[in-house]
Parts: sequence; structure tokens; C-alpha cells
Amino acid sequence: MEKFIKTALEPFKEVLIITCKEFSDERGYFSEYFNQSAFQKVSGNATTFVQDNFSLSRKWVLRGLHFQKKPFAQAKLIRVLRGEIFDVVVDLRKKEKTFGKWAGVRLDGVDNKMLYVPEGFAHGFLSLSDKTELLYKCSSYFNKEAERTLHWSDNTISISWPSEIPISSLIISEKDKKGLSLDRLLELDELF
Repeated sequence: MEKFIKTALEPFKEVLIITCKEFSDERGYFSEYFNQSAFQKVSGNATTFVQDNFSLSRKWVLRGLHFQKKPFAQAKLIRVLRGEIFDVVVDLRKKEKTFGKWAGVRLDGVDNKMLYVPEGFAHGFLSLSDKTELLYKCSSYFNKEAERTLHWSDNTISISWPSEIPISSLIISEKDKKGLSLDRLLELDELF
């Protein structure tokens, strides 16, 4: 029996929504959060994770869109433990036909789903709940010198954030406010 079920997040075949199987009875349920062998089998790749991160965000906190340059690029496996987010990825792989395209998905703490984001993508999210807790795995250690931020409202990408967002209520770090446009990152040769 498979422990994980995958669905591609269109238009990207490499970005996966992974649903963890639940085993339920009168006590509640049990589900494996992560199993390296099962993950590699369902994802079809050999990504191994070396760092786990936890974040707590208030409603309307927007984080991202983050990535790390090679050779410190990170794949991520994101899971919401509590609350709800609108999770976004942007393809930064210059040679791909999906370069500069984005996709978003709502994830919450009850749907038992994870989002796998491979290297070569920027990642960010908007918290839609008062206390949103995220746990995410990374395939490479954090490297401050390699960290980059793609601006969350870059007009060339035109992400359609959820319409219920009051833009004036967004809570964004100074670092993320200074994110660069896709065109500028391309000029600086900061992409994949």
C-alpha cells in the first residue's frame, strides 16, 4: 500500500502536491509525515533533506518569494500544521518553457497534504489564518550569501493572490519588500 499519493501542480510536472495516507479508527488517525523511501518512490527523484524549519505567521503575513542560488539551491517539502496558506511557486529555470510562470495552491492543517518544490523555483506563501504554523524540509542548508528574493508583486509574473486580501493589511518583512524583479534577477545572472 502506498503511503503517499502525488498530483502535479499544473503547469509544472515537477512540483507535487503529496497527500499522506491516513489510517483511522475510533481513536483518531495516524499518518506518516515523512518517509524518505516512500517520498523518493512517489516523487521519482532522489532528493534528501538536511534541515527542517518551522514558522509561525499571523494572518496576512506574506513571506517570499525565496530561493537560494546554486550550488546552495534548495528543494522544499512544505506542510501546514495549523491554519491555512496560499502557497506559491515560480519557475526560475531559464531553459524551461515554463520559465517565469507561477502556480498557487491553498494548503491547510487538516487536509494532510504537502507541497514538494524542487530546486529552480522561488517559493512563498500568504497566511490566511490568525496562527499559521508551517513545517518544511530543505535539501540544502540555509546560506545567507546565496539567498535571493523575487518580488511578490512582480508585474511580469502577475501572481493572482487571493482576492480577499486587503493589500494595505499585508505584513511583509523589509527584506521581502526589497525583492528583485524577474528581469533584474535575469540581468544579474542569479537564476537557474
